Amino acid sequence: MITTYFPFISPLQIRCFTSLGTLYPAWNTKINLISRKDIGQLYLHHVLHSLSIGKIISFKPGTEIMDVGTGGGFPGIPLAILFPDCYFTLVDSVAKKIKVVEAISRELGLKNVKAVRSRAEEIREHFDFITGRAVSDLPVFFSLVKKNIRKDGFNNIPNGILYLRGAITDEEAKSFPGTVTIYSLSEFFKEEYFKTKKLVHCYNF
Repeated sequence: MITTYFPFISPLQIRCFTSLGTLYPAWNTKINLISRKDIGQLYLHHVLHSLSIGKIISFKPGTEIMDVGTGGGFPGIPLAILFPDCYFTLVDSVAKKIKVVEAISRELGLKNVKAVRSRAEEIREHFDFITGRAVSDLPVFFSLVKKNIRKDGFNNIPNGILYLRGAITDEEAKSFPGTVTIYSLSEFFKEEYFKTKKLVHCYNF
């Protein structure tokens, strides 16, 4: 499934993505990271959904990304596999989830992942991009992380927030901060699951 949409990944990356299929179900028996009913759809609902960010930007080497409310590591871990020359800080306030992120990153040999137990408002570092996946309403998310966005960027799209969520009404879109570009994931993936999924890029705050 992943190589269908990302055909140029290396054998090492393929092995990492394949390993997720055993690591997450094993951890899910100990810690409820993913709904028991949903774990069978790990690759479609979680891994490929996370990788959709890679359809609108190929992060340049050295890009720094913070994934807020990462849970068990989504979208941060799949993106860290896809972009091994970038640096990912995965943040969650729940200690047991950060423990899983650390363990899975270690198992995969991901040297570009740092897991941090913290609330977003407590993080003071600056990043090129901040990712989130239905953590909260986007205006609330924005209010927590806008201080962390580095103003000067070097990628092909402006520094800002890359936020994955479901359907968006016109009224909601008007409430989003800064300049907003909304991508329909059905443009990139043929599976029915992505029919209502969106990726929101907020920038120029």
